[in-house]
Amino acid sequence: MNKLRPVGVIGTGKYVPEKILTNKDLEAIVETSDEWIVSRTGIQERHIAAPEQATSDLAYEAAIKALKSAGMTAEDLDLIIVATITPDMAFPSTACILQDKLGAKGAAAFDLSAACSGFVYGLATATSFIKTGMYNNALIIGVDCLSRITDYTDRNTCVLFGDGAGAVVIGEVPEGRGFQSFDLGAEGAGGSLLKLEAGGSRLPASAETVENRQHYIYMNGREVFKFAVRVMGTATVDVLEKAGLTKDDIDLFVPHQANIRIIQSAMQRLDLPEEKVVINVNKYANTSAASIPLALVEAAEEGRMKEGDRVLMVGFGGGLTWGASVLVW
Repeated sequence: MNKLRPVGVIGTGKYVPEKILTNKDLEAIVETSDEWIVSRTGIQERHIAAPEQATSDLAYEAAIKALKSAGMTAEDLDLIIVATITPDMAFPSTACILQDKLGAKGAAAFDLSAACSGFVYGLATATSFIKTGMYNNALIIGVDCLSRITDYTDRNTCVLFGDGAGAVVIGEVPEGRGFQSFDLGAEGAGGSLLKLEAGGSRLPASAETVENRQHYIYMNGREVFKFAVRVMGTATVDVLEKAGLTKDDIDLFVPHQANIRIIQSAMQRLDLPEEKVVINVNKYANTSAASIPLALVEAAEEGRMKEGDRVLMVGFGGGLTWGASVLVW
C-alpha cells in the first residue's frame, strides 16, 4: 500500500468588499445600538458586497492572492472546492464559474454546502484526495455574500452578518507538517434552528414566499448559541485526541467568528490566553464559510504563525454542522 502523503497549506489569500456597514449605520436602519451589538456579539462593523459583485467575484479575488502566495498558476490546479451557502446561482456551481474566471482548465470543481463549517469540510475533502495521490494540489475557498440573504428589518439577525472570502492552496508538504487530524459532524435534527427556507424544491420561489420573507436567514439565536458552545468544546477535544495532542500543545486557536461570547467560552474551556486566539469578528462579523479562512489568512499575514506551530481551527454552522482540524504550519 502506498504511503499517504503529508498535506498542508502552501498559499493563502483573502478578500473583503470595500463597503463597510458600521453599527452606527445600522442604528439608522433598525432599532438597535452600537453598545447593544458590541456587548452581545463583539461586532463593530462588517463588509458588504457591491451590487454588481457576486460570490464568485469575491472568491476570484481571494483565489488570485492564494495562487500568487503559493507561486502557482491556475493551470497548476487539480481541484477547486468552493464552500458557500450563497452561490451565484443554483447551477452551474460557483466553483465552475470560478474555474472559468481563473482559467483553471485542468481542475475538477464543485461547491460544498456546510454553512459556517464549510471551509473545514472542504479542507478535509481535498486533503483526502491529495493524501491518496488522486490529485497533487487544490484550491479551497470559503466565501459568502450573506448580505444577499440578510433581512435588514430583523434587528436580531441583521447585525450579525457580513461578506468576504478566504482561500488556501493545499498540497504536499514536508513530513511532520500539514493537517494532523479532522473532526467533522452534523446534527440534522437541529436544522430548523438556522435555515433559509424558500428557494429550493421544497418551497420554490413564489409571490407568497417573497411576501413571507422566507428567502432570508432565519435563526433561533438562543438555541444555536447553546449548540455552538457545546460543540466547540467537544469538537476541539476530539480533534486534539485524534492528533495525539492536548490543549497545552495549541500554539494558535482559529475559531469561527460568529460571536465574541462563544469564542470566549471556548477560550475558557481550553484555558487559552488571548494572544493564542485569532479574533476578528469585530471587523468582519459572521461571514459563514469565509469566517475561518479570513481569520487564518489574516493571522498568516500578520506573522502570528511560524513553521512548526500547531494551529487548531474549529467552527459550527447551519445543518447543524461542525468541523475542526489540527494543522502544523
